[in-house]
Amino acid sequence: MDHPAFERHRGGKMAVASTVPLSTREDLSLAYTPGVALVCEAIAENPALMDDYTWVGHTVAVVTDGSAVLGLGNIGPRAAMPVMEGKAVLFKQFGGVDAVPVCLDTQDPDEIVSIVKALAPSFGGINLEDIAAPRCFEIERRLVEALDIPVFHDDQHGTAVVVFAALRNAATLLDRKLCDLRVVVSGAGAAGVAVTKMLIAGGVEASAVIVCDSRGAIHVGRADLVPGSAKAELAERTNAAGVSGGIEAALDGADVLIGVSGGQIPEQAVARMAPGGMIFALANPTPEVHPDVAGRYAAVVATGRSDFPNQINNVLAFPGIFRGALEARATRITEGMKLAAATAIADVVAAELSAEAVVPSALDPRVAPAVAAAVADAARREGVVRA
Repeated sequence: MDHPAFERHRGGKMAVASTVPLSTREDLSLAYTPGVALVCEAIAENPALMDDYTWVGHTVAVVTDGSAVLGLGNIGPRAAMPVMEGKAVLFKQFGGVDAVPVCLDTQDPDEIVSIVKALAPSFGGINLEDIAAPRCFEIERRLVEALDIPVFHDDQHGTAVVVFAALRNAATLLDRKLCDLRVVVSGAGAAGVAVTKMLIAGGVEASAVIVCDSRGAIHVGRADLVPGSAKAELAERTNAAGVSGGIEAALDGADVLIGVSGGQIPEQAVARMAPGGMIFALANPTPEVHPDVAGRYAAVVATGRSDFPNQINNVLAFPGIFRGALEARATRITEGMKLAAATAIADVVAAELSAEAVVPSALDPRVAPAVAAAVADAARREGVVRA
C-alpha cells in the first residue's frame, strides 16, 4: 500500500463542516434549542420550507449497492465507498452541490427502493451510482414514480449526456448531420441503453442505429431477448435493416462507433467503417479500440481516459444537472433537461472546435454553471418544478 493513492484516501476524502457560528450562547440558542423549534414548527406546517431552512435544497444522496463499480464489477458496498466519496467531492468542487455517500448492503431492488424512499426526506435529489443492469432500470423507474425530487442514474444518463454533446460537436466539425449518421453502440448495459435513447432523442435516426451486446447485433429476430426487457425494446426501435452477426458485421459502413462495453474490438472490424467517421471508445482503463488504432480509421476519436484528447467524463454533466435541478426545485429530471445539459456542454467549446477538442476539459470552470442554467430553464419551461 505504498502507492500515493492510499495516502490521498487515508481518513476519507470528505467531512461535515458547520455553516453557522457556534461560539456564543446566542449562537447555540439560534442554531439549536430553543430557536430550532420555531423552524421545526414552520416546516411541519409547510413542508416546502425545508428547501430554504435545511440543507435539503442543496444536498443529494449518492446511492450504490456496489454491484457495478467502475470497471471493477460487483465489489460490494464497502469497497465502493472510496468511489462514492469521490463522486461526492466532485459534486462539491464542480457544482457547489453537497453530496453524501450512501452504500447499501443489499442488492435486492425491492429493498433498495424501500430504503431510498425512506431516506428521501433528508435530501433534495438522489444520484444512483454503480448499480448493475438490468435492475438499475427498474430501481430508477420506481424511484422516479415514487418521489417528488430528482432521481438520476449517472452511469446511464450522465454518460449519455456527455456522449451526445461530443457527437453533436464532432458532427458539426465534420460537417455531418446527425440524421444521416449510421451509428453502432457496442454495449447494451446501463450506459449503452441510455446512450442509444439519447442519440435518438437528439436527432439520430433510430433505424440507423445498431446496438451490440456480447452475442452480437440486437435485432427483432433474436430468440434470446426477454420480452419487455431493455434489449427487446431496443430491437423494436433500432437496426431496421435487421443486421445480424458480430460487431464486425455491425460496423460495416458505419459512421460512428460508441463503445460502452469494456470488450475489445479488433482492428479488422474497425477497418470496415466508413472513412472520416467518429470512434468513441469509452471503456476504462482499456478502451475498446486503442486511440492509436482508432485514429487510423476515424477523423474524431474520444475515450474515457484523461491522458488522451476528448475525454468523455461524466463530471461534465452530473454536477451541473443536479445544481440546475435543485435551483429550480425540480421534481424530476426529464429528457428535455438532459438534452439541454448536452447542448450546454457542447456550446461551451462550440467556437473553438477541433478534432482533439469536441468536448470541454473536465476541469473547465465554464461547464457546470452553463449546464445548471440550461437545466433549470428547461425544468421551468416544462413545468416540472415545485411552486
